[in-house]
Amino acid sequence: MIQEVIVVEGKDDTTAIKRAVGADTIETGGSAIGEAVMRRIELAQERRGVIIFTDPDAPGERIRKLVAERVPGCKHAFLTKSEARGMKGIGVEHASDEAIRRALDSVRSPQQEADRSQEDEIEWSDLLDAGLIVHASSATRRERMGEMLGIGYANGKQFHKRCLMFRITRTEFLTALEQLEREGL
Repeated sequence: MIQEVIVVEGKDDTTAIKRAVGADTIETGGSAIGEAVMRRIELAQERRGVIIFTDPDAPGERIRKLVAERVPGCKHAFLTKSEARGMKGIGVEHASDEAIRRALDSVRSPQQEADRSQEDEIEWSDLLDAGLIVHASSATRRERMGEMLGIGYANGKQFHKRCLMFRITRTEFLTALEQLEREGL
């Protein structure tokens, strides 16, 4: 049984989570999260901790951002788009039990500002040098790097923010970049 409460978008996501692991969930009911739901998430964070596990699409990222801004310290689980792709779209509910367990085993915690070592921070220039921004294949490269680092797909600005928030070390970043280069991306 997972200790934290998992925040998901809807009842089909809850069904998929319960099928894959023992866990309690809070459903946001989509991107228009009500005040009562936010208060339940805040209480869950106080008492047990929260893992945000939303779909790897724009509405899912919007929900992730809204909850993370309102309820600091939440952990994050990510699926790749290919893991979440189903016949009727992209979503946690389409992921295999194995993909859900892998995502929950690879949960990331945000970094507190005071804990961050500035020498190890990923800089904007690192993304530029790595071809993750302002590059013909930057979106594809960011998607694959996000998979390898366990932080999901994001645009350049959000990718940089996630590298900082989830304490991606320079070593992790460079190792993933080497793998990316070996894959020819």
